[in-house]
Amino acid sequence: MPGRGRCPDCGSTELVEDSHYSQSQLVCSDCGCVVTEGVLTTTFSDEGNLREVTYSRSTGENEQVSRSQQRGLRRVRDLCRVLQLPPTFEDTAVAYYQQAYRHSGIRAARLQKKEVLVGCCVLITCRQHNWPLTMGAICTLLYADLDVFSSIYMQIVKLLGLDVPSLCLAELVKTYCSSFKLFQASPSVPAKYVEDKEKMLSRTLQLVELANETWLVTGRHPLPVITAATFLAWQSLQPADRLSCSLARFCKLANVDLPYPASSRLQELLAVLLRMAEQLAWLRVLRLDKRSVVKHIGDLLQHRHSLVRLAFRDGTAEVETRGKEPPAWGQGQREGEVGNNSLGLPQGKRPASPALLLPPCMLKPPKRICPAPPVSTVTGDENISDSEIEQYLRTPQEVRDFQRAQAARQAATSVPNPP
Repeated sequence: MPGRGRCPDCGSTELVEDSHYSQSQLVCSDCGCVVTEGVLTTTFSDEGNLREVTYSRSTGENEQVSRSQQRGLRRVRDLCRVLQLPPTFEDTAVAYYQQAYRHSGIRAARLQKKEVLVGCCVLITCRQHNWPLTMGAICTLLYADLDVFSSIYMQIVKLLGLDVPSLCLAELVKTYCSSFKLFQASPSVPAKYVEDKEKMLSRTLQLVELANETWLVTGRHPLPVITAATFLAWQSLQPADRLSCSLARFCKLANVDLPYPASSRLQELLAVLLRMAEQLAWLRVLRLDKRSVVKHIGDLLQHRHSLVRLAFRDGTAEVETRGKEPPAWGQGQREGEVGNNSLGLPQGKRPASPALLLPPCMLKPPKRICPAPPVSTVTGDENISDSEIEQYLRTPQEVRDFQRAQAARQAATSVPNPP
């Protein structure tokens, strides 16, 4: 093609057009030298007028996605496929990642933060679609620190101005309990510890709802409460074989991590169950403790709502009304005499008022460290200035005595010492 010129290397006129990645290029057919490259057209008018625009001047360079952003988008898609999320979730998560990446603070962030950003976009998408997914599960998949993840999560939500609803507690219980390895017999799980998934999940939900009604969930991380409720539900289904199993061993058998506050949440749940057991006549005579009350969790949950009202009602108004009522015993009876009441209390003794239904932080407020009082270093031998002395002078006689003492002191200091 002589009209197209010559090859700068070999001087051949055999130049052909070679379309490489949708870019028209002139290549020498003899030596393979690329004569022109990166020739693009931006609009249809340029194509119609046969005006060629190089790639560096085209809009394609401005729209080019950086390598870091491409890697992040691939990670978002891969994470969605690992979690088996619907395609719409994947598109939404990708859109959130692109929006966040437009901010300069995100583009200049470290690689660790960009990796956590992938999980944040997926978690936000799942929360908005009410898909049961925990922050801990995302951190496990990404090998990310939970504190770092939560801080970046809140930053992205605020940066993008998103409305993210909180995860439903019931859905969280179902998702978390499904990860327990106690529903199929295995060499690591004895047969007496294997439990039916539906029974265990149903009772765990009831215990978590009870914990929610008694303020044990409010303002706290839900996983320790769910772990304690799952442990109690598992024990109560077969108490004869499982009461000897501790919470730590249970978590080891279930192949889940033991949250640090789970032991405290377990003790709080047992205390609530004991108060509820005191309201049932056939359980009151058994004098249950925190170990034996597990056997009767089924009965307590069956009458849960009424027992909570009886065990935790506000006793202030009741005490006031009882104080106005006349005594129910005769005048001839002595105060220490035992009556025929149903509780077997001494005559003249009223039953204790029910505990107030308040959050644990109000029932047991944290102890505040009182600052130590300042240590006084006054010994009485310090020099006192004249202005301070005048503050203690109240009468003219004291003023005259002070003046005479000063004159005597000056006279004594002016007399020379004898040789």
